Amino acid sequence: MTVKLALSARNRLSIRTIAAALSVASCMFMATTPALAQSVGKKPPALLAQSQPQTAVPQGQTFEEEIIPQRYANNANVDAFINDLVARYDFDASSLHSLFAGVSYSATAVKLVTPSPSPSVKNWRVYQSRFLDQVRINAGIRFWRANQATLQRAYEQFGVPPEVIVGILGVETIYGRFMGNFRVLDALTTLSFDYPNTPNRADRQATFRKNLEDYLVWTRDSQIDPTTVLGSYTGAIGIPQFLPSSIMQYAVSYDGNKEIDLRTSQADAIGSVANYLRQNGWENGRPVVWKIGADAGSLGVAQAAADGAPEPHWPLAQLLRAGLLLNEPDVNIASELGTPVTVVDLPSPGRGTEYMLGLKNFYVLTRYNRSFFYALAVYQLGERVKAQMQASDATNAVNNAAPPDAASQ
Repeated sequence: MTVKLALSARNRLSIRTIAAALSVASCMFMATTPALAQSVGKKPPALLAQSQPQTAVPQGQTFEEEIIPQRYANNANVDAFINDLVARYDFDASSLHSLFAGVSYSATAVKLVTPSPSPSVKNWRVYQSRFLDQVRINAGIRFWRANQATLQRAYEQFGVPPEVIVGILGVETIYGRFMGNFRVLDALTTLSFDYPNTPNRADRQATFRKNLEDYLVWTRDSQIDPTTVLGSYTGAIGIPQFLPSSIMQYAVSYDGNKEIDLRTSQADAIGSVANYLRQNGWENGRPVVWKIGADAGSLGVAQAAADGAPEPHWPLAQLLRAGLLLNEPDVNIASELGTPVTVVDLPSPGRGTEYMLGLKNFYVLTRYNRSFFYALAVYQLGERVKAQMQASDATNAVNNAAPPDAASQ
């Protein structure tokens, strides 16, 4: 069922006209909503969770990494960093100098964060198939069943449904199966002081340096040897792949032992992800995305309004007036006209671009990873795990309720 407002497909505006109308109307809408207006044009804040799902490398497997030892001994930039840590956090200077003397430059980490000279073409269908495979779905069902009470407790405390947490942990590490084999101290030091020469180099170095600072504080306060922690090539750690700054700000002990362990405690991973999403604005009981009509007019409006911004900023009424059809029969259109949305574009070479509308909770998922593909894959994986688990439970219930056959009577 589709829901339509005002205009017929035959009388819809051209894409160019729609784009202009949307732009003008957006300016009018922004003028009446100062908070949203102030966010337009702002540079997005550095994300604290993992920036990219990592290539799967099983724990314990030797990763063939290029390293250059002793690069950070007697290094002027590192020495200044050490002096700052000593002044602000009361570190022992000689211990830090000894620590950094043993840090190795990771050429592999530099290569992996360096943009390709010929970037690959975005392909939603390939990305989707990578993260919504049956291996992840089956692992998600097992994880959910094993942690059902903890997931329910997190839902009651933070308002984040189990399927969303299951989706994130499945996409990130397949529930702890692939957490990365890079020494976190090497990766963070390398990217703090030797980030490749890219247009955003200064910002990225500052982000990694803050994470290196938080990593050293966290390991010291937690009595963890900083040379022993393994993670992704960007320094993301554990089952949920939190960067150290996320661990400091969002990680919680959820298994009752008062110690935060994202590497081995599934309960801590669940509670920490739920806390992260809640603190970034997750709205309990609200949808993540809405489907739109498949007609040419709806696709034209979506194409004109797809500007890549993850923050919801188009009022639903504005898109409907332009001719977009909402394919959500259970949505009360009248009560949602003022709801801000973003247009999620999902290109796949050789196919027409798919579009959806993302709501506030979709934006919150992009705070974990600023990617439309990532956020939708997380959402869809969680939904598929939930659906298959419910179907299995229903089948088992029917089988258990069946009367015994005649032979057994």
